[in-house]
Amino acid sequence: MKRREEIDKYRELGADELRAEAARLRESLFRLKFKLALGEVDAVKRIRQEKKALARIETISKQR
Repeated sequence: MKRREEIDKYRELGADELRAEAARLRESLFRLKFKLALGEVDAVKRIRQEKKALARIETISKQR
């Protein structure tokens, strides 16, 4: 998904849905950090993507 599409998708969500998505991303990051510790190579790229998505959600939440 392109960055602009992702931002637009998050802007369409309500406040509760944004909080739920942020919680899901935090849980995903937690699990990815364990995978990274176990040595999975693709975890680094996914961690970076998840962190950026979480930052976008938090930014949109603060803008409201």
